[in-house]
Parts: sequence; C-alpha cells; structure tokens
Amino acid sequence: MVAFLSRLNPTPAFPEYPGPHSVGTVDVEIPVADLPSTATAPADAAPTVSFRIFYPCENQKENARPVRWIPSPQRPNLSAFARLLGAGSRASDFFSYFPTILYYITIPAQRNAPLLTAPTSSKRWPVMMFSHGLAGNRNLYSHVCGSMASYGLVVIAMDHRDGSSPVQYIRATADTPSKIVDEIKISHSPSPEVYAARDKQLRIRCYEASLIHAALLKIDNGEKVDNLDDNTSHSKKERVEVLSRFANQLDVQTPGRITWAGHSFGACTTIQFLKSVFYAKERPQNAHSPLIVPTDPSLTSQITPASPVLLLDLWTLPLRSPTQSWLFERPLPSYTDSSIGGKNILSIMSQAFFKWTGNFNDVRRAIAPPKNFSGAKPHLFYPATSQHFSQSDFGVLFPFLTSKLLKTENPERILLLNTRAMLQVLRDMDIEVADVGEKNLEGEKEETILEPSSSGEETVKGWVRVTVSDAEGKDSGISIEQDKKQKPSDDSEGMDM
Repeated sequence: MVAFLSRLNPTPAFPEYPGPHSVGTVDVEIPVADLPSTATAPADAAPTVSFRIFYPCENQKENARPVRWIPSPQRPNLSAFARLLGAGSRASDFFSYFPTILYYITIPAQRNAPLLTAPTSSKRWPVMMFSHGLAGNRNLYSHVCGSMASYGLVVIAMDHRDGSSPVQYIRATADTPSKIVDEIKISHSPSPEVYAARDKQLRIRCYEASLIHAALLKIDNGEKVDNLDDNTSHSKKERVEVLSRFANQLDVQTPGRITWAGHSFGACTTIQFLKSVFYAKERPQNAHSPLIVPTDPSLTSQITPASPVLLLDLWTLPLRSPTQSWLFERPLPSYTDSSIGGKNILSIMSQAFFKWTGNFNDVRRAIAPPKNFSGAKPHLFYPATSQHFSQSDFGVLFPFLTSKLLKTENPERILLLNTRAMLQVLRDMDIEVADVGEKNLEGEKEETILEPSSSGEETVKGWVRVTVSDAEGKDSGISIEQDKKQKPSDDSEGMDM
C-alpha cells in the first residue's frame, strides 16, 4: 500500500477553471426569518438556508486565504466524509487510507474577491441554481460550478439540509440554536416507505430553493441580509462583506432568465421544483400532497417555458412516487411553448447510467415532449467511459484511482464536455456567456456539441448522442416490482445519487 500511495500526488488538486474569467467565491447562510415567505415550511426544514456563490471576479490572488474543498467546520465534515467513504463504495478501501489529505485540498477560486463588471447587454450576470445529489453538498460539484462561473455565470451551489449530505451544520440565529443534520439512510429500492421518505426530502429541497431565490432577489435589490458565515478573507481573518457587491448585478428579475441545474437527486429536485411551481395553479384538489405550494409571485413568475433546464445524470426513482403521479404526467414547462420546446433542456447521463435500463427509460420519459409535439427535441447525451461520479469532483481529484478501479478515462475532459454542452444550451437561449475560444480541446465549432451527425458518427469524440423519440408521449411503464429488478451496472456504484 505504501508503494501504491507513493505513486499518487500526496495532495490531490484541481486543474484551473477553463473559462476566460477568474472565479471568486463566497459562502452564505441566511436566517429564514429574514426572508419573505415563499411557501409553508415543511416538517424538519432548517431555520437557515445555505449556499456557495461562484462568480466571475477580478484577479486578486495576493494575500488571499485558500478556499478549502472540505466545507467549514473542516474536521467534523472530514470525519463524516470518511465514514461515508467506508460505507460501501468500491473505492472506499483506497480512499480511506488517506482521508486526512482531503483537508488540504483547495479549489482554484478566490475568496470574497471583487465582482467583475458584467459585459452583457443588460449589464447583469446570468445566474444558475445548482442542486447537489445524495452524499453531496455545496462543494462537491465545485469544478462544474466554478467552470461555468469562469465563462460568465453567477452559480448558486445550494446546500440541502434534508439528510442527503454526510453532515450539515446549521448556525444559530437570533431565535434558534445551532443544529447538526446527519445523513438519513434511505434504501435505493422502491417501496411505499422509500417514496414517502424521498418525498419528504424533496419538500425540504424545494422549499430551500424557493427561499434561496427570494434571497437572491433581496441581494440584487441591495437589501441588507444577515449572512451568518464568517466571511474572512486574509491572514488576519477580518470579516469582509461581499453580498452588497451583487446589488443590481444579477439577472434574476426577468422571468425565465435563471438556469436550473442539478446532479442525480439534484437533477430530480430540479424537475420536481420546476413542475411544482409552474403547474401549481393547475393542480387539482384531489391530487395528493404537493411537494411545494408557492406563495411568492416573484417565484411563480420566474419559472417559464424559457427557463433553461440542465440535468446531470438524473436519478429518477423519486419521480415515480405514487403521491406525485399527477406531477409525473405533466411535461416539463418548456413544452407549453412550441417555439421553445426542448431546445433549453439538456440531460447528460453517465455511460454507467445509460446502461441502467430502468433509469434510462425514465430519463427519456422525464424529458420527452408530449405526444404529437412538433417543436424542438431535448438534448440527451453521455460521455464515453463516464461513471455516475464523473460529474462531481471525484474524477478530477483522484484520476488514477478512478481509472484503475472504475475504468473511467480522462475525467477532466468529461467535465469539459459537460461544461461545453451546458454553455451551448444557454447560448441557444440567448443567454450571454463567454466563448470557449482556444480552450476548446479539439478545435471544433462550439455549436457542434449539440448537433446530430449526418453520417451517424460522433460529432465530438467520446460524446454520444441518444435518441428520445421512442419515449415521446409514452409512459415507460416501470412498476415498483419491475424497478427492483433494474439495478445499475456494477461499475456505476458510486458515492452520490
């Protein structure tokens, strides 16, 4: 084992973000009491909301404190993370030999750096909301979020306090004590109890997303918010107030301009949140308990057919909850406008999840247009050799281990392909983001990553287009008993969903 570890970089590191902008970051935790009411609070919702902002910044690396990958407080988070690594992942035996080095990993972002002036026609930065998967947190997708920020987006990486993270720490407010939310163990096999437990988590997640949207409006309006995070920047650890810099800088006031994204359970959260808000007024009285009933007009007006939807390795089991069958039958909001259709919907699977037949069928069903729809089709792809964790930070942090154990190849390129496709969807929706330029690995035109090949060959090497056509307007018909038989391939077993 010593010889094996000697071949590894003792401290794993991230590559620089690929876009033309430097990336700043700030951690935010806001008391719910300081925000306007957006919906009835579900059971066990936290008294604060937490998120990390990745944003284009002025380059000020001098005297900056490093931004740790393990969130604060580092030691308890590290302990929880080590417990998770030893809980069944195929790679856990290897990772568990050196968990302490995780403490020293930093991300290539600058803490509390000044925000760049937006070069867009509106003089505001486009915004993306990102929801993490199981065993995740606001940091676990830092390279995807930071990469998107480097091309000119303000990315809001949400923390979910629903028991889906290894551990979450909630700071004390003026009215509530501090609190720890530990991971809740829920089976991955469908059953009425599992569906009920996932519904409960989704209610918390949707509520948190609605509150964070309200927080962004307050920040953009220049209203003071009480950020409970320490926000220290330099060696003297003095507090720096950053949020006021975002006043009148975020494109969050115009309906349909926010991009909604997530990975795995976070992609599932994105779908359920968008549908719940968009179809809230149409929900019949006899439908089962909704995931969220929005009461904030600014939120209900924000979700429109034009809202971009970016789904990374969508995990579909919670979509099949019997109490959410009415929601499952509704198409994504994009299809209510034939001029938009599926052009703002991107679903990127891993090759491992592509091989998982039950989930793959439901992914196509979830993003498919309704029957007889004649507008644009959604985009569905997978990068060759990718695993479920390939869209998180693990692949780029531990490329040697993941390639040997799980047969992935070139994890940095997989994330770049993800980023290129996500950016192109935004460009097609007239959201102004930077071009890839010389950072394009193969020198192709950017738009080709979403274009089908007329010859049937790959337009971009290792980037596989998948048809959605045979799922259109149909129910994939996976029952609970059938779904129990549809398991991921052995290679797809990972730490997060």
